[in-house]
Amino acid sequence: MIDPLERWGDLGDKPDYAGLLTFSALPYTQDPAELVGVDVAIVGAPTDDLVSDRPGARFAPRAIRAASCPPGPHLETGIDATKVLRIVDFGDAPVIPADPVRTHEAIERTVAEVVAAGAVPIVLGGDHSIAEPDVRACAPPNGAIGLVHFDTHTDTGTEVFGVEHSHGTPMYRLVEAGVVDPKRYVQIGLRGYWPGEREFAWQRERGITSFFMHDVRSLGIDAVVERALDVVGPGPTFLSVDVDVLDPAFAPGTGTPEPGGMTSIDLLRACRELAARLELVGADVVEVIPTGVGSTDITALVAERIVREILTGLALRRRNRG
Repeated sequence: MIDPLERWGDLGDKPDYAGLLTFSALPYTQDPAELVGVDVAIVGAPTDDLVSDRPGARFAPRAIRAASCPPGPHLETGIDATKVLRIVDFGDAPVIPADPVRTHEAIERTVAEVVAAGAVPIVLGGDHSIAEPDVRACAPPNGAIGLVHFDTHTDTGTEVFGVEHSHGTPMYRLVEAGVVDPKRYVQIGLRGYWPGEREFAWQRERGITSFFMHDVRSLGIDAVVERALDVVGPGPTFLSVDVDVLDPAFAPGTGTPEPGGMTSIDLLRACRELAARLELVGADVVEVIPTGVGSTDITALVAERIVREILTGLALRRRNRG
């Protein structure tokens, strides 16, 4: 594999508005052969065919990339993930508008290429239905993985408006398919008015752990993270972040906003800590609807920083393990 730094030079020697639009000015490739030796690959999943409310998340991968800034040290931890990990932007999955079945197949195939190369995929959604192909691609054959899921909603409906394949059903489908171990599945940030008792009864029967926003407020995010780590325990785990877990003051550009959510500072800290301590095999950030350009789009900006904190956590884990 050609060293990306030899091909593209120092990643930080150009402004963020110049050059090819990649995440944080990272080297770009869509050649699976060039994933050999890569630690993390950014993948776009630009689709919103399965939303139940506001569309627009198909434009999020591009907006998140546009909101990113050149790499540099994380000022709180003192670590630059790009100096510790080999990271590339693997482009977007070849989605097909108005054909969610083939789109999900394309997303799963693209993420699987990253996994097959031994890299950790971080997927830029897209609506939350993309979690189904993402997690499937990251799970070992005939094995279930753990899941930490930040969201206003559980996404464990059997259907939404009579449709079984929706952004409100992926977690139900993953658990029922045996891809996610429900006893290693933690939800954080739930609030609002959906789903109902039927979905929560199903969750209780399977041993899924839920932290509502009142738990986050009363316990504090650090305690919630510790409890989540205890529940998930060792073993391969996926991290899925729906930006509507944030209060709309911090993420107004999303399909189903719900007041009373998390602050950006708590979510960013939590993502970094979880990535540093979990056996993370993949992650996604979903449900961003762009509302501006570049860093003026505060929802895309916070989504970009979520990815950056996950990368920082992975770099910390690498450094701490020597």
